[in-house]
Amino acid sequence: MKKFSNLELVKNKILDLSQLKFQLLRWDFFSTKIVFTNGCFDILHLGHIDYLAKTADEGDVLVIGLNSDLSTAGLKGPKRPINGQEQRAIILASLHFVTSVVIFDEPTPYNLIKLVQPDVLIKGGDYKTEEIVGYDIVKAKNGIVKTIEFLPGYSTTRIEEKIIQLNSHL
Repeated sequence: MKKFSNLELVKNKILDLSQLKFQLLRWDFFSTKIVFTNGCFDILHLGHIDYLAKTADEGDVLVIGLNSDLSTAGLKGPKRPINGQEQRAIILASLHFVTSVVIFDEPTPYNLIKLVQPDVLIKGGDYKTEEIVGYDIVKAKNGIVKTIEFLPGYSTTRIEEKIIQLNSHL
């Protein structure tokens, strides 16, 4: 029996759409409760870990829709992302409570949510549940849409600003 390295195990959690479709069939067969969230997750920090761990606690598997480099730049501006999509995907997939990471190019994960049909859709506390992309999809199947409050004091933008400030003093 072939033994996979830890890095191979992590990379196997990063799925393309055809792999995701196959995995969704397996989860459906076993009546697995799927939790979905999405984001750029550019520089992973304690706030992300807190949010993702709490999100994972809401079901059996956690699927993360990861904004591609193109999508992230469209949302955050031309200087972002700081880390490329492959790096960000591997870092997220290395978290033991993350089941799968799927990179998407669109400005929103609407089509990905439509494919996944999660039982639970979660975003950060800066959203109103009715305004979360995919709310209509999840509610139509009697799923749950909720928010989780962010850990105060942590944001990628704040980290980026601190690095710029520290470098300006050199």
